[in-house]
Amino acid sequence: MATLAAAALLVAGCGGGDDEGGGGEPKAGAASTAALESARSPKRADFPAVKGRSLEQIASKLQAVNIGLATSVFTPGENRLAFGMLDDKQSFLYGDSAVYLARTPTGRARGPFLAPADPLVVEPPFRSRGAAEPGGDIAAIYDARVKLPSPGRWFVLAVTNVDGRVFGAPSQIQVNAKENIPDVGDPAPRVKTDTLASAGGNIESIDTRVPPSDMHEESFDEIAGKKPVALLFATPRLCQTRVCGPVVDIAEQLRRSYGDRMTFIHQEVYNDNMVEKGLRPPLQTFHLRTEPWLFTIDRDGRVAARLEGSFGTEAFEEAVKAAL
Repeated sequence: MATLAAAALLVAGCGGGDDEGGGGEPKAGAASTAALESARSPKRADFPAVKGRSLEQIASKLQAVNIGLATSVFTPGENRLAFGMLDDKQSFLYGDSAVYLARTPTGRARGPFLAPADPLVVEPPFRSRGAAEPGGDIAAIYDARVKLPSPGRWFVLAVTNVDGRVFGAPSQIQVNAKENIPDVGDPAPRVKTDTLASAGGNIESIDTRVPPSDMHEESFDEIAGKKPVALLFATPRLCQTRVCGPVVDIAEQLRRSYGDRMTFIHQEVYNDNMVEKGLRPPLQTFHLRTEPWLFTIDRDGRVAARLEGSFGTEAFEEAVKAAL
């Protein structure tokens, strides 16, 4: 039985470690191709109908597992809620998934909000050391779009249907009345981002990916308002979640298809690539407290889309298209 009193399990594992690849190593419990493909197209019929019930009532019929939240910034309105589902051995579960929401565990539930699995795996030429691989444990992230009418604490119940076995994982999120982080339609702050030239050719000082990315040729302030930009704040080696590393790989892959129409910029997160030294100035200017973040900016210099936390190939490509 899933209980709403359980705490959320962080999808943690690579922050500040010695593994230069970042992103965590795949473990036992590898996902099958068929399971992943099915998880990309959930249907409402696969989940319990609310029928006026509370989260506790829905959860009482489910086998309890753990949830790893991959987003943390929420404001009233439509939000992206990304997560992973983990069994008692901390292996990821893949199946049709959705989330339910309520103001209290005993309050009437809203949902289900479908949460398709978004793949994290890129083609071999774009894979960094330690990144997600086909058949690996970390292969996709669930991505739900949920409506949060008001600020305050909200209770979450994530549900995954794996071959007819239905699992539930509870959590809580905090919805703030507003955030200072640039949102869709806002002008993007014209920050200086680190370039190979500004680093004196020392690529490892501005990129913890192995091998380093190829997205450090231009500073954001020099091209903002002139052409579309995908500005990615991420630190593959020092990331604070097991699945944040692959976002830079995804950027490299999409740059192949969209690089002639959009500039891709990768900005590292921590001063001198050391967590204890705090965030680099561009992140402070954007009022970011977490990572990774992606902002796609149109040719007028306004934010066209933004993504926080873990995100896969489909969400990233949708954000790119929004700026074009």
